[in-house]
Amino acid sequence: MRIGTANTYDQALEQLLRRQSELSSQQEKLTSGQKVNRASDDPTGAAQAERALIRLSRIEVDQRALEVQRNALSAAESTLGDASGLLMNARDLVIAAGNASYSAADRSTLAKQMTGLRDQLFNLANRSDSNGIALFGGLGGPSAPFADIPAGVQFQASAGQRSATEIAVPGAMDGQAIWMNVASGNGAFNTTLGAGNTGSLWTDVGSVVTPAIPSVPIDNYTVSFTVGAGVTTYDIVDTSTATTLASGQPYLDGGAIQFAGLSLVAHGQPRNGDTFSLSPSTQTNVFKVLDDAIASLDNAPTGNKVAQAVALSLAQFDSSLERLRAARGQAGDWLNRADSITDAQGARTISLEADKSRAIDLDMVKGYSDFTKLNTGYQAALQSYAQIQKLSLFNFIN
Repeated sequence: MRIGTANTYDQALEQLLRRQSELSSQQEKLTSGQKVNRASDDPTGAAQAERALIRLSRIEVDQRALEVQRNALSAAESTLGDASGLLMNARDLVIAAGNASYSAADRSTLAKQMTGLRDQLFNLANRSDSNGIALFGGLGGPSAPFADIPAGVQFQASAGQRSATEIAVPGAMDGQAIWMNVASGNGAFNTTLGAGNTGSLWTDVGSVVTPAIPSVPIDNYTVSFTVGAGVTTYDIVDTSTATTLASGQPYLDGGAIQFAGLSLVAHGQPRNGDTFSLSPSTQTNVFKVLDDAIASLDNAPTGNKVAQAVALSLAQFDSSLERLRAARGQAGDWLNRADSITDAQGARTISLEADKSRAIDLDMVKGYSDFTKLNTGYQAALQSYAQIQKLSLFNFIN
């Protein structure tokens, strides 16, 4: 078979150009660090990398939102801690107001201090995060979810609590549940002194001693006292059913009065006709607890009404503190969940980065080795082409 010189040149040039193209492509891969620089290089790998990039972008967006929620919850948790501190200070003032050596003016001073604490507490309830979103706005509403109106503090936002998900936590807490849902009295019933009492009678807040016995809801009861011949007795009437539960029971200062599964301790010396009543607990709020304590202690002289007010206020302060502490614990739980979400998203990110790397990233060691081989081949092709160019019959004609 005869091979022409021109054909030899064409074949050598074609191989030379092919090797040059391969070397240029490998150089591009080494420069970019990727084995897939365009979809045509590897359609399957490019598609896998694109899916991984979309998921990574989604995780990044979710993490930015989570950080905003985390910051808001952290601020809410800190605010609840500050609020608990203010309530504890107010509780200490209530205890101080029960001091028998204090005058009415002293109690007025304490009431003014409590008013200042109450105003600070209201400002905390309306606190916002760095984006102007109310920390205790529930499901949304005005920037200031609480309004202080003559009728009392009102919650103006939408009550409710968003739930945490696999990638998010609530960005605001339910202010209605935290600040406005405090049970009055001892949480089961209220004890109130008769308006026309003239003796020194007062009671503690009482308790439920046999939970299965009281009706649901608890009925209204009246305990009335009779004083005659130096003996004090009391009658108990269920005013909801007009039923007399006890009659002519001897009264003992500091002794427990029990009926219908309920118990309380009465103190002082009642006069003939003095009464106190029990009624089912109702819903109040943290601010009204403070307002009632201030109103009952402001300029009040020492007496049974002060003792009654102190006992009631302390019980309701404790209920309010329990609500705030429970909410703070919930915020702490959500912050822990946010940390867990961040860890999980970090693991997903690593996995997706690995998927993307396997699809398009170049093994630099292997890539450089391939580049060296291609370069050697290209250099050999150039040298062989230079030799082939010299092969001509005319070079041998004298």
